[in-house]
Amino acid sequence: MAEVLSIPSLFDVSGKVAVVTGGGSGIGKMIASAFVQNGAKVYIAARKEQQLKEVCDQLNEQGPGTCQYVVADLSSKAGCDKVAAFVKEREPKVHTLVNNSGTSWGAAYENFPEKEGWDRILALNVKSIFYLTVGLTAVLAKDATNEDPGRVINISSIAGLTPTPYDHRVSTDTHGLWSYNTSKAAVNHLTTQLASTLASRFITVNAILPGIFPSKMTAFGLKRAGEDSIAEENPMRRLGTSRDMAGVVLFLASSAGSYVTGAHIVVDGGYVISTNMKAKL
Repeated sequence: MAEVLSIPSLFDVSGKVAVVTGGGSGIGKMIASAFVQNGAKVYIAARKEQQLKEVCDQLNEQGPGTCQYVVADLSSKAGCDKVAAFVKEREPKVHTLVNNSGTSWGAAYENFPEKEGWDRILALNVKSIFYLTVGLTAVLAKDATNEDPGRVINISSIAGLTPTPYDHRVSTDTHGLWSYNTSKAAVNHLTTQLASTLASRFITVNAILPGIFPSKMTAFGLKRAGEDSIAEENPMRRLGTSRDMAGVVLFLASSAGSYVTGAHIVVDGGYVISTNMKAKL
């Protein structure tokens, strides 16, 4: 009998349990919506309760999956433990963890603040990935098999690949993103380390490296430079959309992506490679 290789079979996530941090806005909301629209049970986590509640209400009305939220500051181990405990009290099994929470900080090179500029950026963008993954490893590994492993998806950025801290699309000529770019490079390497660590427990770990998507983090640059102007700099002449993010996430979270681990998937419309090509000409 032939294997079932239809799209509904390969990309099915109905009935799965997914945890999405930073699910109240931007890329996190796109990802949560993709899971709910495809029948999954989703838990979103962030600091702002009103925002989380509004998103949950929207997604539950949309269906056919469901959405619940937990308020927590993921920049601390205690906040990560709170989210893990909340989920484990309600679910004996988690199929997918999406580590999406993140923030950025731009400032002048000579006056870059330690607490806001470095400590919080590295804590939220990197440390939270480690501690929440650790906290949910047992339920990700439960009933996992080599054909249906648990999934961890880390949302990184092409900023982790680029050598310059100055990016007019998200910052200014005088305010650099040293800590943000560094944190995303760390996310890429942590992804590889976690993939190596958890493979024997049948848990895959992959990273998605988005380019410019509309979000709270990119709002400043999009408003200052103009969406049309920034879109024109991309080979595809547009920004990233919910469909672009949903497609990659559903691939990694479904049967279609069950043999992929340790991968860093760039989703930027070709921006990074086109920039490198221009630099060589």
